[in-house]
Amino acid sequence: MDIYLPIANLSVNALVIILLGGGVGVLSGMFGVGGGFLTTPLLIFYGIPPAVAAASASTQVTGASVSGVFAHMKRGGVDFQMGGVLVVGGIFGTGAGAGIFEILEAIGQIDTVINILYVLMLGSIGGLMAKESLTSVLAVRAGRPVAAAKRRHHPLVANLPMRWRFYRSGLYISPIAPLILGFITGIMTMLLGVGGGFIMVPAMLYLLGMGAQVVVGTSLFQILFVTMASTMMHSLTTKAVDIVLAVFLLIGSVTGAQIGARLAQRMRPEYLRLFLAAIVLLVAIRMALGLGWRPDEIYTLQAL
Repeated sequence: MDIYLPIANLSVNALVIILLGGGVGVLSGMFGVGGGFLTTPLLIFYGIPPAVAAASASTQVTGASVSGVFAHMKRGGVDFQMGGVLVVGGIFGTGAGAGIFEILEAIGQIDTVINILYVLMLGSIGGLMAKESLTSVLAVRAGRPVAAAKRRHHPLVANLPMRWRFYRSGLYISPIAPLILGFITGIMTMLLGVGGGFIMVPAMLYLLGMGAQVVVGTSLFQILFVTMASTMMHSLTTKAVDIVLAVFLLIGSVTGAQIGARLAQRMRPEYLRLFLAAIVLLVAIRMALGLGWRPDEIYTLQAL
C-alpha cells in the first residue's frame, strides 16, 4: 500500500515504513536508545530528503520512548530527579540546535552536514562498541571473567560545585554535569533527529557514575521530553516534520519497544552489544559510500 508524504513530496510503501519503525523500536527497548540514529539514515536510504528524515525521526523517537519509559517505570528503573535535570539541559539544547539548523538550511548545506555528521558519529561509536563487545564475547568463550567497569563519576564531574543528592541513582554530584550532557544531546536531537541515547547511556555510566539499573529508563525519560521539544521546534521553524511519515513510524515503534524490553531480559548482553555495533558500522559505511557515489541523475527538477 503506497502513501503520499506531503512534506517529503513523494510516495512510499506504508508497510516498509511500519517495519522500519518496528525494528528501531525493538532496539529502543533493548538498549535504551531512542533509535533515531538508525531511523534517519534508513529513511535517507529509502529516498526521504535528509532534512525531512531528521525532523520526522524525532517524532518517532518520542513514541518509542513513551512505550519504553512505561516498561522501565514498572521495574523502578527511572531516576526522575536526574531525568528532570537532563530534560532542562536538553530543551535549551534544542533551541540552540534550531538556530544552527536554520543557518545550515539557509546556505543550502543541511543535507550534506547531516550525512557527514552521521558518518563520523556512527563510525566512531560503532567502532568503540565493537571493540568492547568483542572483548567481552572472547572472554566469555574462553571462560575468563569479564572485568566489570568501575562505577564512579569522572574527576571533572567530582570537582563541580553545588552538589545535589540523586537518591535513585545513588549519586552526590553537581547538576551542572547532567545539564551540559542534556544540552549536547538536545543539539544532536535537533540537527540529526536522534534521541541521543547511544551517547547518553555511556556518559551516564562512565562520566556521571550512575547505577546500571536506572540508566536505560532515565535515558528514555530524557529522550521522551527532548524529542517532544525538538518536534515542536521543527514544526515552528524548519517546517520539515512530515506528520504522515511520523504516524506510520510510530505505529511500528511503539510495539517494537515493548518487544525489545522483553528481549533484553532474555538475551546475553555481550551478544546484544555486538549485534548493535555491527548494525551501526554497516549504516556508517553505507552513508560514507553514499557521499562519494555519483548519483544516477545529477540534476533534479522540483516545482516551487
